[in-house]
Amino acid sequence: MYNRAAVIDQNFITFVKEGRLPPARESVAHPATTLAQSGLLAHEAVDIFESQCISRLLDLRARELKNDNQCFYTIGSSGHEGNAVLGKAFRTTDMAFLHYRSGAFMAQRAKEKPGSTPIYDTLLSFVASSHDPISGGRHKVWGSLPLLVPPQTSTIASHLPKAVGAALSIQRAKDLGVEAAMPSDSVVLCSFGDASSNHATAQAAFNTASLVSYQNVPLPLVFVCEDNGIGISVPTPEGWVRSQFAARPYIQYFYADGLNLFDAHRTAQEVERFVRVRRKPAFLHMSTVRLLAHAGSDPEWTYNSMANIEAAEFNDPLLHSARLILENGLLSADEIIGMYQSLKARIKSISNDVIHLPKLTKPEEVRTSITACRQPRAIPPIPDQAEREKMFGRDFEKLETTPQHMAKLINYGLADILLRYKNSTIFGEDVAKKGGVYNVTDGLFGKFGPRRVFNSPLDETSILGTALGFAQNGFMPIPEIQFLAYIHNAEDQLRGEASTLAFFSQGQFTNPMVIRIAGLAYQKGFGGHFHNDNSLAVFRDLPGVIIAVPSNGADAVKMMRSCVKIANTYGRVVVFIEPIALYMTKDLHQEGDKGWSTPYPAPKEEIAVGEFGVYGEGHDVLIITYGNGYFFSRQAEKELREKLGVGLRIVDLRWIAPIHWERLMSEVKNFSRVVIVEECRKTGSLSEGLVAGIVENSMKMKLALPKMKVVAADDCFIPLGPAAAAGLPKKNEIIAGVLEIMGKEI
Repeated sequence: MYNRAAVIDQNFITFVKEGRLPPARESVAHPATTLAQSGLLAHEAVDIFESQCISRLLDLRARELKNDNQCFYTIGSSGHEGNAVLGKAFRTTDMAFLHYRSGAFMAQRAKEKPGSTPIYDTLLSFVASSHDPISGGRHKVWGSLPLLVPPQTSTIASHLPKAVGAALSIQRAKDLGVEAAMPSDSVVLCSFGDASSNHATAQAAFNTASLVSYQNVPLPLVFVCEDNGIGISVPTPEGWVRSQFAARPYIQYFYADGLNLFDAHRTAQEVERFVRVRRKPAFLHMSTVRLLAHAGSDPEWTYNSMANIEAAEFNDPLLHSARLILENGLLSADEIIGMYQSLKARIKSISNDVIHLPKLTKPEEVRTSITACRQPRAIPPIPDQAEREKMFGRDFEKLETTPQHMAKLINYGLADILLRYKNSTIFGEDVAKKGGVYNVTDGLFGKFGPRRVFNSPLDETSILGTALGFAQNGFMPIPEIQFLAYIHNAEDQLRGEASTLAFFSQGQFTNPMVIRIAGLAYQKGFGGHFHNDNSLAVFRDLPGVIIAVPSNGADAVKMMRSCVKIANTYGRVVVFIEPIALYMTKDLHQEGDKGWSTPYPAPKEEIAVGEFGVYGEGHDVLIITYGNGYFFSRQAEKELREKLGVGLRIVDLRWIAPIHWERLMSEVKNFSRVVIVEECRKTGSLSEGLVAGIVENSMKMKLALPKMKVVAADDCFIPLGPAAAAGLPKKNEIIAGVLEIMGKEI
């Protein structure tokens, strides 16, 4: 009763042999499609049917291997084998972001690329072998560089926003002459389930696609909703998907019977022609069934009746395809069964070999792909003086002589980057004509035009999704998130998509991007957790992600140059935090001293990732800090030195990931007292990691452990008005912390 895999396997053989097959599902509104109408030749129909059988038999073999503790993944494609037609109807140069039930698609697309070995590759992933060509045994994913399928893990619509971005990038790459991964006439596919269509991330993608299409901007994208009527155990109300998308404006709706090979292929061809020619998005609603429950660990009979389970099993797409093959005289029943049994034996034979192949066992083996990049890009040359002079115009003569605040210097830096990196783009809310909320991107739209500097909808998920999609197609995106706290609306685009792609593809696919985020506290006149937020914890646990926090304009420019270089060259994901309170800060100690203003750094000047700054020659206390903390520590240093004779040395980390521990400890070892000035909320802040790291490294290096004091922000949200800076470390709090660790009173 409970081994439904064995039941489905035997049913196929028995029902085909006896001719006991499900009737065609047709209606007046949707009549049956004939072979002649399907767009398939006889041998092509048989070939797609074979791909469906391969997908099914791989699912069945996965269950058997799981029972023997040889397989680690049993979310199969059974019931969704109709998606094989998409592998036939679309080109291998059409990028595909796939749902986890896309086994038949992968089997068919692989056939379109000579030399592919879909059975072997899939079985390698089932058993988590390090020979798996896409993830190297790190996860069961559908992915392939030759087939242009970036890998996805257990997606719940998180891949849809980047599919929108990838589709948007195709025409943009052609217009700008960017060396792209896709030809200029390509389309993008992304598949997902009916339940996932309700997810906020999916809705963001649909909305952005509609908005782009409404403005007549080319967006050759196919949303493929494989509707099996259930999300794990929760039924999707009948007719819900159609009611939501059939009349959705600016996305053309198509329906296909995913159980009918002929109808599905005919409709897939219609969709392919519409999107490729019209360059408009389409929604392909493909009805399917779900067989073998959600996964091997899902006891479907606990929430679904056996009558429903058996009805779905009789609606098996393989049985429907077998009926079409028989009705059209393409194969006999014996030939169908013979093909099925032959494939089963072949899959079993290959699986018996792959279970003995190596698997990842050591942590260093697992980690090696976190920042891997198989295809590094050349570093473009610095533009010559004539190019830069033309671009900067009247500002050129005063660039390297006139001190400016951070916002202006970042603006100059971004202009130089756009000039040097022809594949770079800047986008986000209000960044174009307005120049951003803080005028950091002012004038860039006029210099570089709307294809390279453009506004986004007010949706952080779509901003990061667009960046991901652009990155997949040869661009170097520099998206802007308007305020730090807004990232939480879209953090999975960074956590679940951007930061994992190199890891799950062994560096075959990467997401080069520098995400600019205006953030941190100390703003006058702002309050609340949205506009004045001081927590970077959301970024710090993302393996391989670089986090930059400059404290002044010159450093910001030099760090940004390094960020873009490493992102563009090695596909790295970088988060660049720009302290809002320091954007317009010109003075350090007193009004008019210009102590926090600097000229624009020369084009060759950079600060390497992990390189920190050091100020002061004191030997009493070492301060470790960054961002606003460095600004206030400099103020405290002057007062402590001049009034109290206390000598400080200040380390400005600049980069809070990665931390260059060897160099940092070379400073720490010279001090018996260390004060960590942390502008973020103490709980979950970098200070926790710094204290732990100093203790651990001191023990490892057999050094005396210094006394340590953390001067951090309160675990509290920031209010509006005069109390906006209350609870945040400033000059006086830092002075008090230094004196406390020295055992002195103020």
